[in-house]
Amino acid sequence: MSDAALKEVQLPISGMTCAACSSRIEKGLNKLDGVQEANVNLALEKASVKYNPDVTSVEAFEKKIEDLGYTVVSEKAEFELLGMTCATCSQRIEKGLNKMAGVKKAVVNLALETATVEYNPEQVSVQDMFKKVENLGYQAKVKQDAENEGADYREKEIEKQKGKFIFSLILSLPLFWSMVGHFEFTQFIYVPDMFMNPWVQLALATPVQFFIGKQFYVGAYKALKNKSANMDVLVALGTSAAYFYSLYQSILSIGTNAHMVELYYETSAILITLIILGKLFEARAKGRSSEAIKKLMGLQAKTATVLRNGEELEIPLEDVLVGDIIYVKPGEKIPVDGEITEGQSALDESMLTGESVPVDKSVGDTVIGSTINKNGFLKIKATKVGKDTALSQIIKVVEEAQGSKAPIQRLADKISGIFVPIVVSIAVITFFVWYLWVSPGEFAEALEKLIAVLVIACPCALGLATPTSIMAGSGRAAEYGVLFKGGEHLELTHEITTVVLDKTGTVTHGKPVLTDVIVEGNMEEDTFLQLSGSAERQSEHPLAEAIVKGIKEKGITLLNPEEFEAIPGFGIKARVDGKDLLIGTRRLMQKYEIDIDTAQAKMESLEDNGKTAMLVAVDEQYMGIVAVADTVKETSKEAIKRLKDMGLEVVMITGDNKRTAQAIADEVGIDAAIAEVLPEGKADEVKKLQEQGKKVAMVGDGINDAPALAVADIGMAIGTGTDVAMEAADITLMRGDLNSIADAILMSKKTIRNIRQNLFWAFAYNTLGIPVAALGFLAPWLAGAAMAFSSVSVVLNALRLQRVKLNEKNG
Repeated sequence: MSDAALKEVQLPISGMTCAACSSRIEKGLNKLDGVQEANVNLALEKASVKYNPDVTSVEAFEKKIEDLGYTVVSEKAEFELLGMTCATCSQRIEKGLNKMAGVKKAVVNLALETATVEYNPEQVSVQDMFKKVENLGYQAKVKQDAENEGADYREKEIEKQKGKFIFSLILSLPLFWSMVGHFEFTQFIYVPDMFMNPWVQLALATPVQFFIGKQFYVGAYKALKNKSANMDVLVALGTSAAYFYSLYQSILSIGTNAHMVELYYETSAILITLIILGKLFEARAKGRSSEAIKKLMGLQAKTATVLRNGEELEIPLEDVLVGDIIYVKPGEKIPVDGEITEGQSALDESMLTGESVPVDKSVGDTVIGSTINKNGFLKIKATKVGKDTALSQIIKVVEEAQGSKAPIQRLADKISGIFVPIVVSIAVITFFVWYLWVSPGEFAEALEKLIAVLVIACPCALGLATPTSIMAGSGRAAEYGVLFKGGEHLELTHEITTVVLDKTGTVTHGKPVLTDVIVEGNMEEDTFLQLSGSAERQSEHPLAEAIVKGIKEKGITLLNPEEFEAIPGFGIKARVDGKDLLIGTRRLMQKYEIDIDTAQAKMESLEDNGKTAMLVAVDEQYMGIVAVADTVKETSKEAIKRLKDMGLEVVMITGDNKRTAQAIADEVGIDAAIAEVLPEGKADEVKKLQEQGKKVAMVGDGINDAPALAVADIGMAIGTGTDVAMEAADITLMRGDLNSIADAILMSKKTIRNIRQNLFWAFAYNTLGIPVAALGFLAPWLAGAAMAFSSVSVVLNALRLQRVKLNEKNG
């Protein structure tokens, strides 16, 4: 089946605790018929599934995930309905909404004239539902008192874990106090006699074990039911061993001096408290790692002023429809992508292009949602709304990149999958070694070592090592206008050795501009320019447009030509203000027998510098030269120096002649220029470089360079249009600045280094921690603290990527 016929869906999942959970869900989804590929991201708590809709459905994925013991998170929306008259109306709307992809359940209340919809926000939006209702012949609007934006389940989870931690801490502190009193070096600490009583300890530990610790038992049961094991299994085993052994000892102590009994209630309670604290820190850190998405979403306007039925209304952004006329006052954000129908202004488009200078816009120009209207009043016709806007597409690309897997993660996933059974085996062996040989008959001591091994080995850090770095790295890159289309591209980019640059629109602006004016005769320059510009005014040739624009920018008023004739391949012939003009090539001058001997040297000099020179004759007398050129971007030279300083080979490829290509290459400091290459030949040139063992990044405009972008190891599309995020490349460079290439490679290198650090510490931690615990050098509660904070340290290390400074010469 072709990729075009496949669908992709994202499902938010709650209930995952470690890499074993995400791995199990991933395997379960991949086994379903019709699923081509499923990726589960532990850090983002999302599953991304590519599937054949003719064979399977989203409902099947949700059922599978729920069968495995996890929950697919949905949001609820409430809105008011207008136009219903009877039960048939409400049933019609209800059926229509329930048939929509992504809607789990829709209930319409005729009496209250409301709809309550449970839905997956990754598949369908409130705006899509409004459109559906309108297509059915009714109206829907936001319910004023409803929380339509959907509660953030992550925030709720953080609050819930915080409450559990505080409750657990209050009960565990007296147990910790009694434990500290047992150490020889802390004999001076006063411990109330009551805290030493086994029944008081039991009363304190039991709520922690079974109320606070319930989540570990539930998770362990679900895992074992599905014939796998995860972190919950280790925690449940370790804490239960400590708790039930202590309970057994308490029962045996009845009628004896109970205070002298070796109990481990504090071990289980403190372990659970520390793990909950670790989970709390981890959840908060994970929330911070998606800051890039929040920042991008924060750029969006919240409301729009529209003209409806002759009335000016302020409505929520999600209610804006294609075709609406929107009023935008100075200082306001453009709500959606559109076209100016009235007014003119300068727009700050820096959020998209990185260009700080405002861009002048007038009637007929396109505008991009979330850019800022600086000074004029505008009326805009909405052309793209909701998920179709440029910013929404960019957000989608960043979300997909953060949710995808880098190849380096597969190693961690494989290890996590077999880790827990191995750890349980090591823990059991440790117990018997201590019980039978090291301290024969000392059950309590052997149990302590077993608990320490079980707890120290939880593979949480391993599961979080890669996805948190990918999230932070791709998110930070997006803030600098570099959009990675997936984790695999973020990883592969650091291997690039050669950067191939398309010339037009990449190294240069892609638009010719007037660069030189040489007046040879006895005519004033202003008169010469007025005649030349007026003659070219009716030509549709790009070079003529560049001349006219350049002359107008000098403040010269142009006249209407009395006669005009375009001579293809030669130039133009025109009559302006009673004078006959010829503007064009040498051949045009030769055709009309005009002497241009004095112009030859100057023409060659201009052409050597990559410029297109045109001769001007007035009343059959050679009068001067106007030259245009596709000028080099201001930052190209500096960016290419940065690439070369990073040890990269830089090659320019162009369809231009060798002389022009070499002139541009020399100007910007490129050593190798491949000229006179047709668009279809660019891919072959990339292949030749790859055959030499080079890892090639091709940088082009993403349209006529598509074959070369596809062949290259990494394709980078330079794009500043509204469809920037839709370019067919591995990386989209939203800003026209070539510095973004160095930024992309630098961000890739820093992210991969960060992932390797995380994996090293996660592996090293488990590899060293297990033998240390097995040899008896680690108390169970210390093992719990170390395990809890290992995950937090991995996430915090990944978050360092959010402080990376790009677009600096020193990198």
